[in-house]
Amino acid sequence: MHGKQCVITGGNSGIGKATALALANKGATVTLVCRDEAKGEAAVADLQSKSGNPAINLINADLASLESVRELATVLTEQTDQLDVLINNAGVMCEKRATSVDGYELQWAVNHLAPLLLTRLLHEPLANAHGRVVNVSSQVHKMGLIQFDDLQWQQKYKMFKSYGQSKLAMIMCANKLAEAWQPQGITVNCLHPGVIATNLGGTPKLMKLFLSGPEKGARTSIYLASSPEVSGVTGAYFINCKASKTSAAAQDTVVADKLWTISSEMIGMPEALNFQPVDSE
Repeated sequence: MHGKQCVITGGNSGIGKATALALANKGATVTLVCRDEAKGEAAVADLQSKSGNPAINLINADLASLESVRELATVLTEQTDQLDVLINNAGVMCEKRATSVDGYELQWAVNHLAPLLLTRLLHEPLANAHGRVVNVSSQVHKMGLIQFDDLQWQQKYKMFKSYGQSKLAMIMCANKLAEAWQPQGITVNCLHPGVIATNLGGTPKLMKLFLSGPEKGARTSIYLASSPEVSGVTGAYFINCKASKTSAAAQDTVVADKLWTISSEMIGMPEALNFQPVDSE
């Protein structure tokens, strides 16, 4: 991983920080994307100290704001024309319904729309590096269905079903990207990290009795970001560093096409996935 450029959203704590440390230990240049500047700076200092790698950077961004995501992508593309690894790790879980800066249900906005927008905006540097996109999803996607009649859960909010919908949408759109971008050498995969004890907002107290540590949860993210074993593997879903099955709903191409169209309009990128392959020379 020496010389590789890696970006991790939500990298100041939990799974994201554990992933960042492992990649820094491997010699990568790691950029953390964090909302809280003070926490982000503290994480950078801690990671630099533990890894002995000074090439750990911070960019502040609010993934609950699509404009902030666009600004983030602009900064990243100005910093480098090659991105080897993008890990969409940041996520939220909300016991009570909340909305994003743009008025979308918060889990939908942060867990689905933000990573989709960021990934698409970083297409060129990812293509230049034949990069890897790693999406931290969840087995809770199996509880989710894409409710086109109430995507924003305005009628009757249910935390787990809403969360599951957001993670299902993440997987379905990742599969679309995987298919479209494979000719350019970009891989896009999703994973379930396990039921992990992190500061994911709103985690019910009962669940915390069954949680594992973030180091264990980071293993599959690290594997997908760095292992030669998955070079060229795309459109897959991993648990414990092994390819696994998603729900049947995640494989519904008719729903996926409709979801793609609606999601693309929401993020302001309605154009089709008709990118031309990048010259490898």
